[in-house]
Amino acid sequence: MVQKLDQKLPVANEYLLLSGGVREGVVDLDLDELNVYARGTDYDMDFTLLVPALKLHDRNQPVTLDMRHSALCHSWLSLRLFDEGTITKWKDCCTIVDHINGATNYFFSPTKVADWFYDSISIVLSEIQKKPQRGMPKVEKVEKNGTIISIILGVGSSRMLYDIVPVVSFKGWPAVAQSWLMENHFWDGKITEEEVISGFYLVPACSYKGKKDNEWRLSFARSEVQLKKCISSSLMQAYQACKAIIIKLLSRPKAISPYHLRSMMLWACDRLPANYLAQEDYAAHFLLGLIDDLQHCLVNKMCPNYFIPQCNMLEHLSEETVMLHARKLSSVRSDPAEHLRTAIEHVKAANRLTLELQRRGSTTSIPSPQSDGGDPNQPDDRLAKKLQQLVTENPGKSISVFINPDDVTRPHFRIDDKFF
Repeated sequence: MVQKLDQKLPVANEYLLLSGGVREGVVDLDLDELNVYARGTDYDMDFTLLVPALKLHDRNQPVTLDMRHSALCHSWLSLRLFDEGTITKWKDCCTIVDHINGATNYFFSPTKVADWFYDSISIVLSEIQKKPQRGMPKVEKVEKNGTIISIILGVGSSRMLYDIVPVVSFKGWPAVAQSWLMENHFWDGKITEEEVISGFYLVPACSYKGKKDNEWRLSFARSEVQLKKCISSSLMQAYQACKAIIIKLLSRPKAISPYHLRSMMLWACDRLPANYLAQEDYAAHFLLGLIDDLQHCLVNKMCPNYFIPQCNMLEHLSEETVMLHARKLSSVRSDPAEHLRTAIEHVKAANRLTLELQRRGSTTSIPSPQSDGGDPNQPDDRLAKKLQQLVTENPGKSISVFINPDDVTRPHFRIDDKFF
């Protein structure tokens, strides 16, 4: 529906839906600009949706980006790479640089794109609320958090948080990450190189001293989805446990994000023997190892990006911030079981709150326009439960959902190459 407003978005587009919101570290974005939402109080499930505003497809050679003005792992994007029609369409979302020779260069601006995207989504949601259709979710909250649009939708008795991120999508692999492909990795022989390097994104985030209006950050979210298939279940359990412990403990002042932890886990997979990582009953060992790795990276202010190792994601930290968080981590390391119990209790409390809110909703709900006078929970719950079942029964597989904007009641699903 946003695409129909002004035809800016590609007609045939491929969206990447990731389980977990931006606050969960599924994408490397700046968390200090995000409002705080609590599971149970504000939402029940969270997702991140990457929406390509522009697409570049060139698999035949490495993609060279303009990094002259940026820190490592960041880039400006000139629209000279695109045709005149694209430049005309997106000119109002660019910053303009005039050269001495009289030429004008249009740089795609992440902040202006985010502003346009938020305005467009707001218009669409306003229209939906004026003319509700059967199967349409209820819009409970829409907020702009920096360059991210956060939407909470009521789907039956569940509340879904979607962090929607406008991105630039590339097929192929960036030249700056070519050397990474020459190294040995834990996924060698488990998945093909073609699966890992099928594409990357520019996401709307700048470096510590970068120019917000012009600078984009390289993201390898598509590759990380593939790599996750090669990580043992016990290591993933340890990662989730470690993330649950640190996500709030180290959130203020901003220093370590869940994405840093994810990067450290990938480096650990490259560093440690495969037979050790495959041990099913070693989750506790892995948890301690992740905490130790985190402490080591923090104290040394060194956390290399997994795909671009020459980019240190912690080099900007102050000594004061490092020492403050190092002391917190030392407390965790001295009694990880107690901190894990506390994190589990928080999750249980959030689940209890969710169930209580759903119980209240089911006893007080009345027929709404969305439900055509029928049971307001029934059609929405079926779709939500179908999605949940597909995800649970197909771990590590690529699941696509095809929806016709003119009839949202009949979605089609594709799991790898099978259609439903």
